[in-house]
Amino acid sequence: MPDFSDEAEARTGAKRATRAALLAGRRALTAPQRAAAAGRVQADLVALVRRLRPHRMTAYVPVASEPGGRDLPAVLHAALPPDGELLLPVLRDDLDLDWAPWTGPDALLPAGRGMREPAGSRLGVTAVAGAELVVVPALAVDRRGVRLGRGGGSYDRALARVSSTALTVVPLHDGELVEALPAEAHDRRVRAVVTPADGLRALDPTSRV
Repeated sequence: MPDFSDEAEARTGAKRATRAALLAGRRALTAPQRAAAAGRVQADLVALVRRLRPHRMTAYVPVASEPGGRDLPAVLHAALPPDGELLLPVLRDDLDLDWAPWTGPDALLPAGRGMREPAGSRLGVTAVAGAELVVVPALAVDRRGVRLGRGGGSYDRALARVSSTALTVVPLHDGELVEALPAEAHDRRVRAVVTPADGLRALDPTSRV
């Protein structure tokens, strides 16, 4: 049942204002700044993939000012072991996420909300449950692992299906790891972030910040 309390409305308003500020900050980055940030984020994610050697992982194609660069899937796939599989999200009409294998940049198609999606066969919404490493987009993450997305709830649903043993990590620009974000019951926490300046950083879901 929807929550129409004053407290819920205040949380929604706080999230809306925070999203606007974060998006403005991303738009203010110059092309060289974005490229430099993408290179550092990619390097740390590649090191992570080579260390974990997952058989299945998920990522996404960054759009606009999202950190990581549009070639992030290709870079991550190249770092996987020979039998490794990279899945990318496919946005469904109900805003849930299906998944399909990455088979190269030529197999990506334009999709809603500026996304690019693989054209291959869909594996179903539960395919993410088999991933050992899950790379997740967000506008910001706090030190407890609470993430602020775009507001559609797609990744909250997907993260609810992720194994408790999987590593969930969010690429961010510098300044987007914050002390605290407004959280709601359906928000799913992540376990780590990668930023250009500080690299891979584990988060503490037990923190009461």
